[in-house]
Amino acid sequence: MRVIAGKFRSRPLRSLSGVDIRPTSDRLRETLFNVLTAGNPQALEGSVWVDFFAGTGAVGIEALSRGAAMVHFVEHSARAIELISRNLESLDIKQGFRIIQQGTREAIALLDAQGVRANMIFLDPPYQLETTYLSTLQALAESRLAAHAQVIAEHAKRFDPGRKFKALERTRKLEQGDAALSFYQATLT
Repeated sequence: MRVIAGKFRSRPLRSLSGVDIRPTSDRLRETLFNVLTAGNPQALEGSVWVDFFAGTGAVGIEALSRGAAMVHFVEHSARAIELISRNLESLDIKQGFRIIQQGTREAIALLDAQGVRANMIFLDPPYQLETTYLSTLQALAESRLAAHAQVIAEHAKRFDPGRKFKALERTRKLEQGDAALSFYQATLT
C-alpha cells in the first residue's frame, strides 16, 4: 500500500495484519481521486475532509498529499488510531489533521457542534456491517456536517447502501472489481 500522487507520492503506508482493517486498495483510491480531480489537478487544494472508519488513514493521507488543508480522521479502534499516527509520522506530517477516537454518531455530533464544514466526507465501514452504512448516512443527512460536502461511501459491489437519505442523494455509483463507490450530495429542500 502506498500514497498514489501528490507531495507524498509512492511513499509506503503500513497496515495491520488480519481482517480487522480492509484498506481501500491503491487502485480504487486512485480511481476515487481521479474522479474528484477530473480536469482540475488542484481541485482538492485547501479542502476539508472527514475520513470515517479511517483504518490505516490511507484515504485521508492521500487527500493531504494532494493539497487538502485539513483531514479529520475518525476511528473507534485503538489499534487503528495507533496505525494512523504511525503512518502520519512516517511521512513527517505534523499538521493539517486531527484524529478523533470515537464512534461515528458521536463524531458526527461533535464535528457538527464545532461547526466543521467539510468539502469531502469519506466512509468505509467493514463491508459486513451493512446496517452501519445506513445509520451513518442517515446521521450525516440529519446533520449540518454534510450540507455542503460530497459524501462518498466505499462498499461491496453486491450491496447497495441506498439512494436517498432525506436531503442526501446519490448522484453517482462507480464499480471496480468487487468494490463500489457511491457519491452523495445534499439537495436543496
